[in-house]
Amino acid sequence: MSTLEPSASLPHGAVVHDYRRLVQRRVVWLLVVALLIVGSLLFDLRSGPSGLPIATLLRTVFERGSADPATSVIVWQIRLPYAVMALIVGASLGLSGAEMQTILNNPLASPYTLGVSAAAAFGASLAIVLDIAIPGVSQTWIVSANAFVFALLSAMVLDGVARWRGMSTAGVVLMGIALVFAFHALVELMQFIASADALQGLVFWTLGSLARADWTKIGVLSAALAIALPLSMRNAWTLTALRLGEDRAASFGIDVRRLRLGTLLRVSVLSALAVSFVGTIGFVGLIAPHIARTLFGEDHRFYLPGSTLIGALMLSLASIASKLIIPGVLIPVGIVTALVGIPLFLGIVVRSQGQLN
Repeated sequence: MSTLEPSASLPHGAVVHDYRRLVQRRVVWLLVVALLIVGSLLFDLRSGPSGLPIATLLRTVFERGSADPATSVIVWQIRLPYAVMALIVGASLGLSGAEMQTILNNPLASPYTLGVSAAAAFGASLAIVLDIAIPGVSQTWIVSANAFVFALLSAMVLDGVARWRGMSTAGVVLMGIALVFAFHALVELMQFIASADALQGLVFWTLGSLARADWTKIGVLSAALAIALPLSMRNAWTLTALRLGEDRAASFGIDVRRLRLGTLLRVSVLSALAVSFVGTIGFVGLIAPHIARTLFGEDHRFYLPGSTLIGALMLSLASIASKLIIPGVLIPVGIVTALVGIPLFLGIVVRSQGQLN
């Protein structure tokens, strides 16, 4: 039985009761994930070479003026930006992946598989290797600005070609995969011609790292997420209806093409910003929506915030793992998400074989 349609064989009162229990269960799951995020954030702040007690960390966070100067620097300039950026980037990728999978009706759609991340890597490589940047952008922001512009352009090209050729949703995904390979080839060309120092910087950027987080970037991405999430929730019912099929959604008076275009542009901006600030982070935008769908079903009132929270939790846990796998060494978080995401990705492919055929 579909989670979208209650059984007509049950009495009306039983249907209402079951629906209320279902809503309550989903709300409880949202609260559980939120509590796990709080615990993960505290653990992330706690982990690091200079062991700080939780009490000291909390006192430094909430009473910064009375904290030891050295501790204040460690917490406010290193650990807290790192941990908060993990949550914001993970939430942004989780929300983007959830909406991409809905509007394209494909379980493999995500910012990573549609070429947004690969395009951002190419834009960053132009700034790092060839020093090609957008005029007027400060030196501090040229890599992020280039990455953002190319990521957004790739999404616009993907949408434009899809509408011009009238592609199906499967065709859009295949076009995105083609963009991934094209941009990867261009990045490899940049690596081939790069100097030793530029090559090191480019490789480090493409691995994906939260170490370049700062409060300005956190503020920009948080503002983008704060704008995108309410807009996504406003479309929760129409996106849920879209999961019933394009024809059914159109029969409800939904402009499917306009819905797809608006959603794709919104999540492309959000995911492009996230990737431009921290580099290539794979699999979060792909895996988080599947976990959310298992816990919350297809009702996008819960599925969208659920995927957002799960994405935040996933990247926060990856941030912790990046510090603990090799003591004293900070592994780029993109490596951790890839190592964990690959087996989960293969599981999704096997489980979704019938839908992909």
